Amino acid sequence: MRALRWTAAVAVLFGLSACGAAELVQAPVTASHAAGCSEPPPLSAPPRRVVTMDGGAAAILERLGVADKIVGTAAPDFFAAFTGEERAKLSAIPVLDQGQGNAEAVIAAKPDLVVGASGYSFGGFDGTPTVEQLARAGAHSLIACDSGGDGAVKDVSATTTFIRQVAKVFGVEQRGADLIARITASVDAARGNGGEPVRTLALSGPPAPGQPVSAQGGSGLANGVITLAGGKNIAEDALRDFASLSAEEVVRRDPQAIVVVSGFAPGSDEDLLAAVRASPVLAGTAAVRENRFVVVPQSILLSPSVLNGDAVAKIAQALRQPAA
Repeated sequence: MRALRWTAAVAVLFGLSACGAAELVQAPVTASHAAGCSEPPPLSAPPRRVVTMDGGAAAILERLGVADKIVGTAAPDFFAAFTGEERAKLSAIPVLDQGQGNAEAVIAAKPDLVVGASGYSFGGFDGTPTVEQLARAGAHSLIACDSGGDGAVKDVSATTTFIRQVAKVFGVEQRGADLIARITASVDAARGNGGEPVRTLALSGPPAPGQPVSAQGGSGLANGVITLAGGKNIAEDALRDFASLSAEEVVRRDPQAIVVVSGFAPGSDEDLLAAVRASPVLAGTAAVRENRFVVVPQSILLSPSVLNGDAVAKIAQALRQPAA
């Protein structure tokens, strides 16, 4: 899965884990979401021409029954996590940009609303439109933004809040409540059994010898997913989206399981997993000795998604498996 075509450096700096409550931005606006999000003001009428900046946002609209308002999407690689009839419906959505959302293509679609699961899709990635640009073109922006909390993320309330805000903007609050109930039920069914949390490391590529290990930190949605699955992120105390740990510190914290986040690097999931498993930096960890790995797409782990419950289930299953 290729997901968004970011370079590794951009992915580390601007990962989609910077997500939380939704914000409806109207001109004049600021591009900062660091302080959290207030309740979005209502539109005069439900939007009629919508662009989604990623397939995950498009899937939320599809589940809410308003996908017919989507005139185009960026980042369709996010659809890869879906199957069957739902995948077919999502694949029928016009694609404006295979990447993260070219500003010219987005504005040319003449949207009255642009929806995205990350504030970085609105000017943070090269070539993407800023909220100000969209406002000048007559489009509002509905963004899943930073949660703004002081502690580590422990749940997927970022997702449920975003869905609630999207449903409100479209005037389908009951559908939003029903969708949230289904996602909550899927998370509850999959979550850990309440035993001792399993020490877990989440990374998106094999650590290079002599270099710091880049891992998921405590302030991103991934930390909440891991926690719900019965894990304890060994980098949770780093209250940022991405943490940098020395190889010695990784060995000292001794993860018992490793979550490999796919979607940032070319190649297959199998190749990515093999490269991570073979890393000499990780050789001394319990996760490697006990062969406890799981690959999870970044599209359902790092940003609000109707499939966040699937991510919890995949990780929970891996954490419960006996040592190989």
